Amino acid sequence: MKIVFITGSSGFVGRNLMQYLEPFYTCLKHRRDGLIEIDHDIIIHLAGKAHDLKKTHNSVDYYKVNTELTKKVFDAFLASNAKVFITLSSVKAVVDEVEEELLEESTPNPKTHYGKSKLLAERYILSSPPPEGKRIYILRPCMIHGPGNKGNLNLLYSLVSKGLPWPLGLFENSRSFLSIENLCFIIQELLEREDIPSGVYNVADDVPLSTNMVIKIIAESREKKARILNLNKNLIKLLARVGDLFKLPLNSERLQKLTESYVVSNAKIISVLGKSLPVSSQEGLKRTFKSFSDYA
Repeated sequence: MKIVFITGSSGFVGRNLMQYLEPFYTCLKHRRDGLIEIDHDIIIHLAGKAHDLKKTHNSVDYYKVNTELTKKVFDAFLASNAKVFITLSSVKAVVDEVEEELLEESTPNPKTHYGKSKLLAERYILSSPPPEGKRIYILRPCMIHGPGNKGNLNLLYSLVSKGLPWPLGLFENSRSFLSIENLCFIIQELLEREDIPSGVYNVADDVPLSTNMVIKIIAESREKKARILNLNKNLIKLLARVGDLFKLPLNSERLQKLTESYVVSNAKIISVLGKSLPVSSQEGLKRTFKSFSDYA
């Protein structure tokens, strides 16, 4: 049985991936303060400093973890006999706002330290061609969700669970999501198949969804009727500007986050896989929201 060395195994993705792979591989955890010594078949580098939505983290920490630690793990991989290296980057390594659809070829222009630190790690890995006999994959996931991990969906879930109406029904948008099961499936395919070229791959579910659709899926998971109000958009924007002045929960920044579009193309990874993802966009979210009530 092949041995998989995993950094970041205690995180949400790490826990789920280890459970997913353990029937097929021997998974070894990297101790956070341990030396990076690699004598295994496969390296999966998941350790990283997550995007800080509350803006309380020291910017230096992003580069220390997301950039420098990745360099150390990658250098250890190059010096080892390991054949496969997979690391999680982020779509935020490219852009923070997407006008049309994010492709692997899109010109990177990250604005945050999180995105910049991820991009620097990518560029280090891609600075030279993969050594002969080694396969190297950089995955750029969009927002990952799954059982037990509310993440950015927590606000919407809380609103619907309390029976409160969603007041932004007239704001039309489209966002990509990524089920943890689909991510684990893709990683296992990369491990087992030698016909998939090294490179950078966006990772997302097949169909982007509007926030209005997400509200409906949450309501269905709670066996409630979705309450979506079509309030005047200009009125909502005015209230958001008032929120800017008085530091209210609804402000211009939060309104943008709730209503903006961020569509990520997964066409490249689907093309090389030659098969469909196991979980649809809607079904993945249904499972996630159902788990929220189970864990409550």
